[in-house]
Amino acid sequence: MLYDAADIEVLEGLAAVRRRPGMWVGSTGERGLHQLVLDVAGRAVNEVLARGGGRVDVTLTADGGVRVTDDAAGVPFEDTGDGAAPGLEAQLTSLRAATGPERGPHIAFLGHFDSGLFVANALSGRLTAEARYGGVRHVQEYVRGVAADPPAAAGPATGSGSGTTVSFWPDTGIFETTRYSFVVLAERFRQVAFLNRGLEMSLTDERPAGGPRKVRFRFPGGVSDFVAALAAETGAGVDPEVIAFEREIPRMAGTLEAALTWHGPAEERLRGFANSLFTREGGTHLDGFRDGVAGAVTDWARGRGLLTARDADPGAERIGEGLTAIVSVKLEQPEFLGAVRGLLGGAEVRVCVAEAVREQLGGWFAEHPDRAAALVDRIVRHPHTP
Repeated sequence: MLYDAADIEVLEGLAAVRRRPGMWVGSTGERGLHQLVLDVAGRAVNEVLARGGGRVDVTLTADGGVRVTDDAAGVPFEDTGDGAAPGLEAQLTSLRAATGPERGPHIAFLGHFDSGLFVANALSGRLTAEARYGGVRHVQEYVRGVAADPPAAAGPATGSGSGTTVSFWPDTGIFETTRYSFVVLAERFRQVAFLNRGLEMSLTDERPAGGPRKVRFRFPGGVSDFVAALAAETGAGVDPEVIAFEREIPRMAGTLEAALTWHGPAEERLRGFANSLFTREGGTHLDGFRDGVAGAVTDWARGRGLLTARDADPGAERIGEGLTAIVSVKLEQPEFLGAVRGLLGGAEVRVCVAEAVREQLGGWFAEHPDRAAALVDRIVRHPHTP
């Protein structure tokens, strides 16, 4: 059979998303359903972080919908024309406006696709957007991605007085299921709250017959609290001493936050995040962290005679025994390798993280010589000791 230009069908915008939803959210099953929630919640999180902190509340409604509310400044439906972020209506109807530029290290990625409000709107049977600003509530409704009416004032704003609420009901003609996992979403929101100290997140489930259930996450200690929580999961029964530090690194155009402890079982528990996204396959930030820890431990051991000239440097395997750590980088332009952002690239990131970790951990060793001696001695002399 011969094909020519007449056989080519070009799909754009709304039609493209609805025809091939898996390309935009990963699947039409539970995974894709969760991606819609993360896309909408991600916009809210970034609005909150842009103003230094605040609250994002996500509700799984009894009728199969999702409601995401933030207390940020409130995004007008129309473009302001001052070069600021696109208006809410543009975000809902334009893929380019929905995803927007990666505007700096305060931007958090909640999902691996980051398709924004446009895709969530396109794949919803119904969506309602509410913007609260200037003391007034403004509302607009959509059906399968198409506006039912222009935005309209709907009365005075209440509560915090500003913010945005997006409620949506996934299209049952597209998705195989509309059953969200409370556990999966709660764990992701917990991670994001750990990684962004100024953020408070809640998840409420109105579906259970016995009444709603709710979890709330806010962690003033950030990644330090994250490591303490991971260490507690080992059941060792002793509060760990967590070493934590934060560093702005202009050379890699971003920041590093790290926390670590040697505690509990022998296996290494090291998790890396880039702009709040879990890098399942690792990457240069974790490579740099391991380099930096190895350098600091080796420097201390050789300087104190725990290693002689004949002894080899302790390898990553020995240093990682019993290590629990979180490494979080936030970059102006993160370089992910692969379509789903599971692996972080960027050679400069590895070098910068290694230097920062070596210096910060070495400084902690110098300030706490007795604890450092016991810790390093355990690593270089007594591996596998809990």
